[in-house]
Amino acid sequence: MDEAGDRRPPTMADVAQVAGVSHQTVSRVLSDHPNVREATRKRVLQAIAELGYRPNSAARTLVTRRSRTLGVVAANTTLFGPASILAGLERAARQEDYLVASVGLEELTEHALGKALERLGTWGVDGVVVMTPHRHTVAALARLPQPFPIVTVEGGHDLDVPGVAVDQFAGARAITEHLLSLGRTTVWHVAGPGEWIEAEGRLQGWRTALESAGLPVPPHLTGDWSPASGHAAGRQVAEAFRAGDASRPTAVFAANDHMALGVVRALHEAGVRMPEDVAVAGFDDLPEGAYITPPLTTVRQDFTAIGRAGIDLLLRLIDEPGTPVSHVTIAPRLVIRASSAGRSDQRSEELRTSARLQMSE
Repeated sequence: MDEAGDRRPPTMADVAQVAGVSHQTVSRVLSDHPNVREATRKRVLQAIAELGYRPNSAARTLVTRRSRTLGVVAANTTLFGPASILAGLERAARQEDYLVASVGLEELTEHALGKALERLGTWGVDGVVVMTPHRHTVAALARLPQPFPIVTVEGGHDLDVPGVAVDQFAGARAITEHLLSLGRTTVWHVAGPGEWIEAEGRLQGWRTALESAGLPVPPHLTGDWSPASGHAAGRQVAEAFRAGDASRPTAVFAANDHMALGVVRALHEAGVRMPEDVAVAGFDDLPEGAYITPPLTTVRQDFTAIGRAGIDLLLRLIDEPGTPVSHVTIAPRLVIRASSAGRSDQRSEELRTSARLQMSE
């Protein structure tokens, strides 16, 4: 057997010997303990690099009482928004040298949510992000035991639970006001499922924009986030447009881009010109939206910023137990394209609410 085959991996004791420090000092450096002189820390890190030492994760967990693993409870991850938020959370966690353990919910019930948190607890996670799209899910979370820090994402800010959310109301109001500013006499709305917090915020933003303009609020149509449901709604829009009465739609705001794509298809099939006859806008800034005909006006949600803010807030709660409940609000952006403005160039406008992250405690 050659010499390399007999070589054992370096241990913490080897690092201590090379650095000229105690085993405990090496442990403190590995756990990022503050009570280590900078010169000593550099010697230990240099010895680690020279020896190629790799800390044993199980031993490190015993020393630091941290698993360096964060949990995520998610639902509806086949949809663009939830899938993009999950990707943003995982990316931000990796940047902080954390692993992510995800549990998907097949049903949004208090029992299912409790079992998911229980499972993550057995895995030893340091904290959990819960993607809570439904209001009753947030309420259920507030009632459940929380043995570790928990942060919600897109769960709104109505309950006393730390969380991160996009200002859905502001985004919907801004895009409705944009459509009205083009001289449209009214804006119809294809809403998302009623139990979704995001759909509720977008519905309220649309309604407020019309009421503020002194315009009647037409009955909203409701979809299920899918292009098929948008197509069905679009057929109703086309029929109302062809009726030619004073209340006929001249603009449509769909609560997500997938439904807006269905609306565009239905209007095209009915021979309704866009945007000359009816302007169309969506929400989310789906990548495909810029490449349909006409390119889709929409509201962009910064999913990377959502993930970053969610992980930052969770780590803050982990590092500083007893931190007051924080609510982080992220402002969306209005993206104007040819489906509303009648031109092929694209521009992105900041909403009046400011594009910076806003935190209130």
